[in-house]
Amino acid sequence: MTAVVLRPNESQDQLLKRFRKKVVKSGVLSTVRRKRWFISKSELRRVEKKKAIRRIKRRQFTHTGE
Repeated sequence: MTAVVLRPNESQDQLLKRFRKKVVKSGVLSTVRRKRWFISKSELRRVEKKKAIRRIKRRQFTHTGE
């Protein structure tokens, strides 16, 4: 669980900004979004394979453009 403590002379906005950064860094929201619906193992493998192919293509495209 992510928690932040109010520092001396820190505004509420700064505290909230620090909290949001910690939440993003911990990956809590992405985990919640991913687990929102059940995805079978086969579907998960298919999606991961598709992501990997897209990532490889993107790398090749950026390296050839130099």
